[in-house]
Amino acid sequence: IIFFVIVVTIIGGRTAMGVYFKKKFSKRPPPGVVIEIVSQKKFSKTIESYCTALSSKTTSYKINKNELLEPIKFQKINKGGVIAKLKTKTIIAPFTGTIGTRGISSSILGTDSMIVTLDDSKNILCDLQIPEVFASILKEDLKVNAKFIAYKNKLYQGKIVSHASRVDAQTRSILARAKINNKDLEILPGSLLDIEVLYDEKDALSVADTSIIFEDEKKFVYRILENNKIKKTKVSTGIRKGGNLEIKEGLSVGDKIVKEGLTRLADGMLVKPLIK
Repeated sequence: IIFFVIVVTIIGGRTAMGVYFKKKFSKRPPPGVVIEIVSQKKFSKTIESYCTALSSKTTSYKINKNELLEPIKFQKINKGGVIAKLKTKTIIAPFTGTIGTRGISSSILGTDSMIVTLDDSKNILCDLQIPEVFASILKEDLKVNAKFIAYKNKLYQGKIVSHASRVDAQTRSILARAKINNKDLEILPGSLLDIEVLYDEKDALSVADTSIIFEDEKKFVYRILENNKIKKTKVSTGIRKGGNLEIKEGLSVGDKIVKEGLTRLADGMLVKPLIK
């Protein structure tokens, strides 16, 4: 009887302990998820192209080194400043710009000659070839973004200032000229620029593209309700730009959605919202 009582006590104790620990540790805390608040951002369609940077004003002078009365200072100069003092004349800057030299072989000019340039590069001109399919949207004042490889993370802004009135039959494109703001003189004349021409600009609801769940042709997001439960919500999307997607239907300004951590979630779960 004593042995039986001991066995029953041990089994009962182990069962009670198992039930206790199961209750204590089976309730996992809700998973933490990074959230985003739906807001409006600017979206636009783009035409991608490239061009060679041109100075808005440029002039050059062929100078005989033997005629120089003093060395030329290759630097920024204001309009009316002295570019070079020669024995026979003084060369005056017709506009504000930067003095430089053109890389022409001395065998062409002669060892005693040099080409001095004056460039006004505060505004860069850029000639683009726009495919004829965009003829209906090409117009003056369209916004332009430019990238220069020397400053990879910087955008230079400008606009279309003119365009040709006909399509080039050889290239099936329309020539357009853009003017780009280069107030810090970082873009050098002759540089290769990557160009985006923006059109159909609009303000629209935006979410990060990482928040989208794809199921066949349908798209969903997890919307966070007031009690921190999530609801799988169908959305309709539009333009993708800079890691964001335009939302046409399904959400409103101020809605909270799950931005990161989608793989462990299911509709109706309780979550712990985190903001980066």
